[in-house]
Amino acid sequence: MDLQLSDEHRMIRDMARDFARVEIAPVAAEFDETGEFPRETVAKMGAHGFMGIAVPEEYGGAGMDTLAYALALEEISKVDASHGVIMSVCNSLFCYAIYRYGTEEQKQKYLRAVASGEVVGAYALTEPQSGSDAGNIRVTAEPSPEGSHYVINGTKSWISSGPVAKYILTFAQTDLEATPRYRGVSAFIIDTDEPGFSRGKTEPKLGIRASATCEVHFEAYRCPAHMRLAEEGEGFKIAMSVLDAGRIGIAAQALGIAEAAYEASLQYAREREAFGEKIGKFQMIQQKLADMKTRIEASRLLMYQAALAKDEAAKTQSRYTLESAMAKLFASETAMWVTTEAVQIHGGMGYSKELPVERYFRDAKVTEIYEGTSEIQRLVIARLETELR
Repeated sequence: MDLQLSDEHRMIRDMARDFARVEIAPVAAEFDETGEFPRETVAKMGAHGFMGIAVPEEYGGAGMDTLAYALALEEISKVDASHGVIMSVCNSLFCYAIYRYGTEEQKQKYLRAVASGEVVGAYALTEPQSGSDAGNIRVTAEPSPEGSHYVINGTKSWISSGPVAKYILTFAQTDLEATPRYRGVSAFIIDTDEPGFSRGKTEPKLGIRASATCEVHFEAYRCPAHMRLAEEGEGFKIAMSVLDAGRIGIAAQALGIAEAAYEASLQYAREREAFGEKIGKFQMIQQKLADMKTRIEASRLLMYQAALAKDEAAKTQSRYTLESAMAKLFASETAMWVTTEAVQIHGGMGYSKELPVERYFRDAKVTEIYEGTSEIQRLVIARLETELR
């Protein structure tokens, strides 16, 4: 594996870093406090190409590879994880699915709109009774007798960007008799401006508060047949393959959070005095900083490996599920561990909203939960290792 970044990779990383510092850093704390969706900066992210980095240029994207996307997402998340997950959902969960499985007409219409930042895309798999049990989908999509449309009913929950999304990739049961149930799942592109669609309350979350999340409801929603993604019964396969891509994004988000917490801790250790010395000279603080740095760099290598594996898989039709699961698992648990240690290093100030460390701590937790919990990642890794060996 070549670990040297190309000039193009360094360019997109530096561009994202500069954008985040200039446009996002001044407003991050305010949006965290209010919980409002940062529409203006998200639109600017679209104008700079961040909302569709890996989308080909003919569909309105930047036409770059997965590593470029992960590097940019890491820099955005380092300043604010809420902006990071908005970017991740649009790139990994919505755009990747449409690009890989959509028709030419669907790509031209939906990819261009989301990749440009003109509108926001979302992904609806989770339901009140099915989080980790993703195959237990109860939202139904009943085909009309003449085959012109589907009638969708039910509720999806914990939908990131749900309160603001124009288009939502939604998974529903089209065959209630299928055994096992997941074989009857199909995927649909939902236009949220059409009758029969409604949104529930925005969730009052612990972290990533500016990333709006809500339930969405379908009540006799008529979805035209041409807005089904791929064939009937292929929805679960699509959902799982898209999550493989999404987990690379969450690994990058987690890495960004961990880096921000580490850099804040390093600076604090250099400045804070206790017992007549800078606390960075104390062995217990040095041990924390050394372990933080080591885990961060290990997470980076796993994330790079997963990004390169995804692009290689596109050429060879191979799998990269193992690489993405390992990157997501290790990076997310690193983010939680590093931010916990960062709060401890800062002491009372780490517990105060006067510094961003407590925000990093709150934002880190969800990376161990969404797009597959740490427990699910371990299950995936263990099963794949058993299969492969």
